[in-house]
Amino acid sequence: MALRPPHPQPSAAPVPECPDWLLERAAGGAPLRTVISGAGSQSALEGARIATGAGLIEPIFVGETDRIRELAASQDWDIAGFDLIDMHGDQAIAAATARQAVDPAVGAIMKGHVHTDALMAALLDRDTGIRTEQRMTHAFLMTALGLRPFILSDAALNILPDIKTKQAVVENSVQLARAIGIDRPNVALLSATESVLAHMPSSVDAAELTKWASNAVPDARVFGPLALDNIVSANSARDKGIDHPVAGDADVIIVPNIECGNALFKAMVHYLGVCGAGLVLGGRIPVMLTSRTDPPAARLASAALAVLTRR
Repeated sequence: MALRPPHPQPSAAPVPECPDWLLERAAGGAPLRTVISGAGSQSALEGARIATGAGLIEPIFVGETDRIRELAASQDWDIAGFDLIDMHGDQAIAAATARQAVDPAVGAIMKGHVHTDALMAALLDRDTGIRTEQRMTHAFLMTALGLRPFILSDAALNILPDIKTKQAVVENSVQLARAIGIDRPNVALLSATESVLAHMPSSVDAAELTKWASNAVPDARVFGPLALDNIVSANSARDKGIDHPVAGDADVIIVPNIECGNALFKAMVHYLGVCGAGLVLGGRIPVMLTSRTDPPAARLASAALAVLTRR
């Protein structure tokens, strides 16, 4: 009988941690008044508690208030001084979140235990949401010990972005990179090849975006198409004869579609212990959007990132 290879338990994977440099950069300002949308879950409330304790946010809880109070008590967190809005069900929670976001005093939204589709539908409503003229896109700041921090976009919001949407993804990601201190980010356009192939739409789009960005995004270097090895490894790029500052030195990776971005994000989280700080960008205020199963460290990092985008 053939022997099976070793199968470590999932607990052997590294535990994501919020990087100290991100917290230090975000420290020192007034906390963002933040709507916790669907606060009635252990992970959502723990993330809000840690971000509040770090001085990053001042929470407004939206959800089942009895459950929120019960969870807060289990975490020894006195929430008597914060606003609670009693709502049941995803649709009601999302609608209440959007109503709160209209208040100019509100600076951010944190997604808790509420479905992304319901929350974003309410926030994208042109009459009651947080939309502006800029297209809304999502980005993850990916950090881990020994890993160069980089921004991954769009892995959570836009499913199959067209050229106009990809342009907004690039613009929003560049603004985010500048918020964390990268004055002129290198932006890599991911495909499965470094050649422009008519039968591979992502490579065609990448070439068009590269040409567009040379005039439209002067505060960044945007280049593609590039396969992943040529994005992360200067040696691979050199071996393939790719001579460009972005190759092997990317601060931002733009993915061609949500399946690619989602798979890359989750592989890095679950195999490498990467901390993914997630934000929806392009709205009037940032939305901290992480997976409902992400650890509190991801919510803390998302809060720090939201603070930096508001400065």
